[in-house]
Amino acid sequence: MWRQGNIKIGNNIIQYFIKQYEEGSQYGINNGRISKLTLKRDGETIANYDRGWDITPIDSDAEIALAIIL
Repeated sequence: MWRQGNIKIGNNIIQYFIKQYEEGSQYGINNGRISKLTLKRDGETIANYDRGWDITPIDSDAEIALAIIL
């Protein structure tokens, strides 16, 4: 199931898009339920996971947003 939304961190709005399953898998982040994730700030991709990290979180905003989502 795809989900999307926004997270406010400081003065920034981080958009997230995730594909989440009922159960964890070897393809999920930390063997979890999220197999695809994109984080964007002002249209720029700041993290991207698609069964593996294509773009690791580039800064603390991205890391905080990821921690909130997980």
